[in-house]
Amino acid sequence: MENIQKALAKYWGYDGFLPSQRQAMECINRRQDSIVVLPTGGGKSLCFQAPAVVMPGLTIVVSPLISLMKDQVDALTECGVAAARIDSSLLPEEQNSVMTQIQNKTLKLLYLAPERLVSDSFLRILRRAELSFIAVDEAHCVSMWGHDFRPEYRQLGILKKVFAGVTIGAYTATATEKVRADIGEQLYLQDPEMIIGSFDRPNLVYKVRQRTDKIKQVCDVLDRHKGESGIIYCIRRKDVEAVCAELSSKGYNTAPYHAGMMAERRKNNQDDFIKEKVDTIVATIAFGMGIDKSNLRYVIHTGMPKSLEHYQQESGRAGRDGLEAECCLFYSAGDYGIWKSLMRDMEPEAYKIALVKLNQMYSYCTGGVCRHKAILRYFGQDLEKDDCAACDICLGQLDCVENSLETAQKILSCILRLGERFGGSYTASVLVGSRDKRITQNEHDTLSTYSLLNDYSQRTVHDWIEQLVGQDYVEKTGEYNVLKVTEKGWHVLRGKQSPRLLKPARRPAKVSKIARDSWEGVDRGLFEALRRLRSTIASQKRVPAYVVFGDRTLREMARRRPSTSEGLLETRGVGEKKLQQYGEAVLAAIRDYCLANSLEMDV
Repeated sequence: MENIQKALAKYWGYDGFLPSQRQAMECINRRQDSIVVLPTGGGKSLCFQAPAVVMPGLTIVVSPLISLMKDQVDALTECGVAAARIDSSLLPEEQNSVMTQIQNKTLKLLYLAPERLVSDSFLRILRRAELSFIAVDEAHCVSMWGHDFRPEYRQLGILKKVFAGVTIGAYTATATEKVRADIGEQLYLQDPEMIIGSFDRPNLVYKVRQRTDKIKQVCDVLDRHKGESGIIYCIRRKDVEAVCAELSSKGYNTAPYHAGMMAERRKNNQDDFIKEKVDTIVATIAFGMGIDKSNLRYVIHTGMPKSLEHYQQESGRAGRDGLEAECCLFYSAGDYGIWKSLMRDMEPEAYKIALVKLNQMYSYCTGGVCRHKAILRYFGQDLEKDDCAACDICLGQLDCVENSLETAQKILSCILRLGERFGGSYTASVLVGSRDKRITQNEHDTLSTYSLLNDYSQRTVHDWIEQLVGQDYVEKTGEYNVLKVTEKGWHVLRGKQSPRLLKPARRPAKVSKIARDSWEGVDRGLFEALRRLRSTIASQKRVPAYVVFGDRTLREMARRRPSTSEGLLETRGVGEKKLQQYGEAVLAAIRDYCLANSLEMDV
């Protein structure tokens, strides 16, 4: 450990360890398998990099992304550490150079993708090398319960059989207890030591708001951080382009990033952001993993993430330098539907898991619990204080029900009147006065608490019950999540404590199913571009616009985005004559729009 400490000073300029780092390094020192979970900014990579420098032999690091490998290898070589990577982006002569270094035993760390590591040819090479240990980075990818499951990571279970005496350390920034157990099981780790750092990032100020005017809400945050670096996350690629364009038109220094862009443009934007030529990157979640930019002062989500793991990791990219940073999440109920739609092609078991996580994320958005406490509890930890002083709830920035105490007392009384034998949904039904057959059969419509909150929707009352659970006034017990009033809840009933209950969120106007279906898959921006083209043609020909093409035809074009005359001809409402008259102009408009917005054609 003394040599490791000297290496930290020599190569990285650090004079000590961050919390849990020493413990993680000691595991490698005594050849013990380990699972290390440290939050973003907690110095996770150093846990395996520093021991690798002083131990004899070669350390293998498994990593999921080329960009992540490149960033870490570049940083290590910049520090003077003999590190390299082998991936598909290297030229043959570059790969040969790395192979020579392996044979000459001059490398200390070698970064590989999981599928390359477990290939027969590469395993043969590594059997001839002297391995010090194997580090599995982003280890949550091993587990189906992880937020970024990758099937190729499951193959890593073979390592313990091939390299029986070699120590394996698994490292991640986000893993629930269930994920941690799965990592150990899938990698066949032998009695691994669990090193779990605190998931709390007290310097991050969490704020959650219902999305009302997205651009204005985003601009308000940017105006609080003029000239500072930050990330804006969007759910879909087209949202990235639209938000970035609008912000740029308002004078904000932004650049887009998503997987649909040309690789060179994407790389240039990332480089400009890292070099601070650009203040704000507007991106999908494809951006961020391995970006070691410590001075991000804000992370904005313009839509609800699909899990708390994703949110913790993405928002955790702010304030890695330990200074204060703002994490703002703007959500709407519609985000839930978007994610369900995007997840529909998943395997049944994976879909089931993803849906559970999505529900937990929505509860976080709508709940009235301290944001720091809610995130910690999700990962099996707790906040030692009642007031984090670093979230919208604890800072009193959200609208609460004026008579929170009275409303809470009604809910708690109903739980008791029901004999503490029912769950949240049933209790909410009783409180709003539902005439559900089960309620009348149980004669719960005769209770004094029946219909006490009939001015509110069942959804709102259910949200309040969840908020009381989150604040420890109610607990869920047993397999069916039966509600019980806690000792803290009895203080509320006696009027000695008052909980926080948030005002009901404004619900968007319902859209009919037929309207929803007609817009399913339609790119509205392209639809508007085609409408403008139609208007120009109609004006030139002096005919009504609908004579050129009907809206249904335009929606179909904007849904399928054909690139050829044959494809356009398959569109409902396009015959050979219209194809002959307008086909060239329509195809050009579709092609230009898709190119500008990095959209696939011929969907």
